[in-house]
Amino acid sequence: MSSYKLPKCAEECLASGEICTKQACRMWINFGQDQNCSLVSIYQNGKMTLEEVSKRMGISFVRVSQIEKQALKKLFKRIKI
Repeated sequence: MSSYKLPKCAEECLASGEICTKQACRMWINFGQDQNCSLVSIYQNGKMTLEEVSKRMGISFVRVSQIEKQALKKLFKRIKI
């Protein structure tokens, strides 16, 4: 488990052991093993491979890789400014 402090909603889901039904939440993922919460997923599993992320997000490994590359490109662009 991570030392990261979870927001209240994620703490409640984790404590209750129930699957989150708040699909409007921006942290919601359709992955019942992690209680449908990306924050709970990260808290319980720590660092994950791109394949593990793709499984949780319901998208292909290649798409996760593309998103990662785009995000890193944006970060490096901001650092240089």
